[in-house]
Amino acid sequence: MKSFSASGNIKAAPDTIWKILTDAPNYPKWDPWADRIEGTIAAGQKIKAFTKLAPNRAFPVTIMDFAPGKGMKWVGGMPLGLFKGVRTFTLTPKSDGSVDFSVKEEFTGPLLPMFAGSLPDMTEPFRDFVAGLKARAEAQSR
Repeated sequence: MKSFSASGNIKAAPDTIWKILTDAPNYPKWDPWADRIEGTIAAGQKIKAFTKLAPNRAFPVTIMDFAPGKGMKWVGGMPLGLFKGVRTFTLTPKSDGSVDFSVKEEFTGPLLPMFAGSLPDMTEPFRDFVAGLKARAEAQSR
């Protein structure tokens, strides 16, 4: 398994953060690594993510475990689990009204060793994702 993650505390309501996370057309406004997201971010939907890490390449995923205000998973990869990527978004409300937010991606499957070297390092993009989400959510909460 290979994984990347980032987390942070956001001073905004879970609903505010959730609206931003599920607003596909506006990802490029706050996520500096997003070119665009095609499709609707909702339970069971298929979307395509386009990033600056791999210009002109679509990353098709299916939205799973969709729990508004709590979290979701984006699942993509090859048939039969030969290579699989699962991106998990988790919102944990705190007693002070803020939210601990985390994003994690895990890559698994028997073909992972073949692809591991070509996987981009997601450390900085995930940190920037959390920072962008935090800035946008906190600005909307003022």
